[in-house]
Amino acid sequence: MALALLSACGSDNDRSEAAPPVVAPQPPVSAAPPAVAFMTDVHFENVYGDFKSAQFAGIPMKDGRNATIRTMYAQLTSTRLFNENYFAFRAALDDAHAKGIRHVALPGDFSDDAQPINIDGIVDILKEYQAKGMRFFLAPGNHDPNEPYDDMEAGKNDFLTREGKEQKVYATGNAACKAKDTTVVCTDQLMEQGYEKLVAKLSDFGFMPNRADVLWETPFSKYTSGKYSYDEAVAQGALDKRQFEICAEGSGGSYKAAGETKLGRSYTKCTAMFDSSYLVEPVKGLWLLAIDGNVFVPNGNFDPANPKNIKGFDGAGNAGWNKVVTHKQHLMEWIKQVAARAKAENKQLMAFSHYPTMDFYANQTGAMKAVFKPGAFQTARVPDAATTAAVAATGLPMHVGGHMHFNGTNDVVDANGNFFVNVQSPSLAVYGAAYKIVSYKDRDTIDVQTVALKDVARFSELFPLYQAEYDYLQGSSASADLGKRWDRAILDTRSYGEFTHYYFGELSRLRFMDEYWPCEMKEAAMNLDGRQMLILSQLQTKVTLAQLKDAPGIVPLTASCAAAGTVATGGVPASQLQADWLEATARAEALAAKAGLKLDDFARITPYIFYGDFHRTVYAGELALRDMGTDRVAQYKVLMAAFPANPAAVARAGDKLSDQNPVGVPFQNQFKQVFGILKGLGSAKPSEHFTIDLKGKKVSNANSAALSFN
Repeated sequence: MALALLSACGSDNDRSEAAPPVVAPQPPVSAAPPAVAFMTDVHFENVYGDFKSAQFAGIPMKDGRNATIRTMYAQLTSTRLFNENYFAFRAALDDAHAKGIRHVALPGDFSDDAQPINIDGIVDILKEYQAKGMRFFLAPGNHDPNEPYDDMEAGKNDFLTREGKEQKVYATGNAACKAKDTTVVCTDQLMEQGYEKLVAKLSDFGFMPNRADVLWETPFSKYTSGKYSYDEAVAQGALDKRQFEICAEGSGGSYKAAGETKLGRSYTKCTAMFDSSYLVEPVKGLWLLAIDGNVFVPNGNFDPANPKNIKGFDGAGNAGWNKVVTHKQHLMEWIKQVAARAKAENKQLMAFSHYPTMDFYANQTGAMKAVFKPGAFQTARVPDAATTAAVAATGLPMHVGGHMHFNGTNDVVDANGNFFVNVQSPSLAVYGAAYKIVSYKDRDTIDVQTVALKDVARFSELFPLYQAEYDYLQGSSASADLGKRWDRAILDTRSYGEFTHYYFGELSRLRFMDEYWPCEMKEAAMNLDGRQMLILSQLQTKVTLAQLKDAPGIVPLTASCAAAGTVATGGVPASQLQADWLEATARAEALAAKAGLKLDDFARITPYIFYGDFHRTVYAGELALRDMGTDRVAQYKVLMAAFPANPAAVARAGDKLSDQNPVGVPFQNQFKQVFGILKGLGSAKPSEHFTIDLKGKKVSNANSAALSFN
């Protein structure tokens, strides 16, 4: 049976055997197809769900419901919210509906981890808005599914109790549940569903055809005589007919022989895998291409005798389009065919998947790798240049991606003149929460608008429950609890925009600064205000880091991150730092005055504001500058231009900074790069409201009031 299935998968990989619907070229559509809202990375958690457990039902509310929520600490140390995004999702749907939008695409991670409690909850909401005339089109993400097959051992450690404590809730297959651990709540509402259960539950939302569709197909569709048929579409939409062969080394099926020849050895660990991609024409002239960008590569634990064991596959999170190109060649060929047909038939094509197709750091990835810790900012997820070229070569005009929770835009023109734009739609569950509205103005012009979610009804509904958590942590002397204390001021925020802004400051403080920033850079970023940074950029001194202990109260830095270096001859006394600092201050005052600013006002950029701004700009791009305002943007522009053109090299003692570096050298060398990255992120392609000119091959800002670091 397994061999037969793999054989079938192999033949289905060959698109030359498939007969896509043949439609004669049509004139441009006279009535413009509707706009489409793209809501990525909703990460829906059912905050009023049902654990179906007698052990723990959540926190009782006055209206009789139970709140099944995660702790505030869990949120403040995660790159996504778990609870308030429930209300943000409803707000986004209400806003889109009020704007007359009836087609909504969700490019993956629409749930947090595809648990029944969350999938059933989002299905209820989608059906509610479906009844109002909206249609939804989903593409899978690395959280839905987390694994290709069911995970019966999954769970979470940090649901909130009424006492403000953490509660572990696991699926019944978890080892703790099998051991009858009384501290753990066991329920299969927390198991994580694979493709089969997900597609069955979500079939109404694009994964299967609708009678109202003009066209619906998959990479494996073969319609009789090339003519679309709803009944055939239903039959061919069954998941067992949407499989391909994947191997550890690359694409299987009809692509295997060529791959093995190139590799010089046989492929291994080959198995059947699902591909839930589809193309739908919900109204005449509009093509939505939902791409399943998940690639679950068989790993060393793969057992052909037990091919559904999830431990036999690598997760899809870091694979993205890099692995789509190498391990889903059938999909790349189909995308190319769809793009060509869309152009020939004058269709308005909008492609979307969960994953970015090109550099999502405004081409700053190389600089970020050079200055921050290895692996910082998840740069492993940035697609290779060759991957971007391969996607551009398919002829797709534009693609909407998610995954990174970023707001951004990038484009490329390949060697053959193919112009391709990647639009990163931000998550609803982070700072910069927003959704995109995409529409064709004419055959060659696409308009993209970003709708920020600043005001969300009921966003503070759960705040009283967090107060119990705060009180518990403040009263606990347990070492594990001391490290989980958070700033209660977040409960005083007055809007969702203010709440997510504060959340990102805390996320930066509690996680990013340790995880991403090297020791000496973290110390500088967490202790220097904007005034001190501008002065340090001008500091010329021979006083070393090792001497700072003998010159207290001048600059809030130490040699604690440095290793002892060899003391050079010709040094100066530590007391010289005072005079050198005064000279640097005078130069900094002149730089500020030249820009029409005052040096003392730079002190308003506190360390907390600075590193929060940096991370907010990484995620929200242009939207972050709008929140900074013109004054702070102007101050940052002065700092960006203040550093020496060629800073002195940093001396090392082994793998650490040497304490014999002059005080200003490490800062000037490293933070010149940091501010260069910040400038690049804040001066990227337009990302709030812009147009894509497919004929002129350019992206243009449609917002004359947009701020930039240029």
